[in-house]
Amino acid sequence: MIQCKKCTKNAVVFLPYSGEKLCRKCFLTSVEKRVQKAISHYKMLDRSDRIGVAVSGGKDSVVLLHILNKIERNFPESKLLIIYVDEGISQYSNNNLKVVKKHSWDLDIPLIQSSYKKIYGKTLDDIIKIAEKEEDKRLGACSYCGVLRRKALNRAALEANVDCIATAHNLDDETQTILLNFLRGDLNRLARNSPTNKRVHPKLVPRIKPLRTIPEKETTLYAFYRNLKHNSKPCPYAPEAYRDDIRSFLNQIESKRPGTKYNILRLYDKISPQITISQNSIQECSICGEPSVEKICKACQLLS
Repeated sequence: MIQCKKCTKNAVVFLPYSGEKLCRKCFLTSVEKRVQKAISHYKMLDRSDRIGVAVSGGKDSVVLLHILNKIERNFPESKLLIIYVDEGISQYSNNNLKVVKKHSWDLDIPLIQSSYKKIYGKTLDDIIKIAEKEEDKRLGACSYCGVLRRKALNRAALEANVDCIATAHNLDDETQTILLNFLRGDLNRLARNSPTNKRVHPKLVPRIKPLRTIPEKETTLYAFYRNLKHNSKPCPYAPEAYRDDIRSFLNQIESKRPGTKYNILRLYDKISPQITISQNSIQECSICGEPSVEKICKACQLLS
């Protein structure tokens, strides 16, 4: 039997990047402390913030909700709300909503619902069918969904009058995004990936990423050991994404060189303040009135 590094119990988890062997309780505590440390280090929250937690029904967002709920118990002046956006992906979205409603009820946290159908007049399935009918192969479903979801979340957050949106981007998500932007040569997107909580436009709700230092495998284990119900089935459109190739590449490197993902994140945090490219001033879209760096926002461009 292997003993936990922090206590005398049997270890059940091994963290290759640190060499730690932890029991169930110490592992759960470790994840929660690292989330709290990230919130403090990056100055993500104030004591009285009204926080909108973007919960999709997947493991990461459910884990984020439960950890934030545990942390915010120590700050009674703050308030949590769940924001759920229904993309309209056949049975997949229905399953997600059931999960979100369960956690909203169990934790007694108000649920704010929105949908692509409500905001755009079409579901994601509708949009992809139209694109395929017109033989528009330039973008995959994830490219449409990423843009439309960001806008839908921001609109729902504005209506809910929250101070920030907490999203469940984990370490894997962050390093994939960093590498994607490098490979695409997209310096503007690279510069905008900062975790800091700043309001740069009255209509643009700041976003925070409390899970950005937690590997995806550990959010999976956390959900398992806490017995948190979630939709474990992947989105049917996920295999189309360029990100899937990056994910496989990073996982291969990490398995051979544990700690690579943390090294990428640390390097990005060091160089991001030095990226002094000229940013376009944020204006309002001439069609929908939402914040945009262009005259017409990306969502309206895609929908047209």
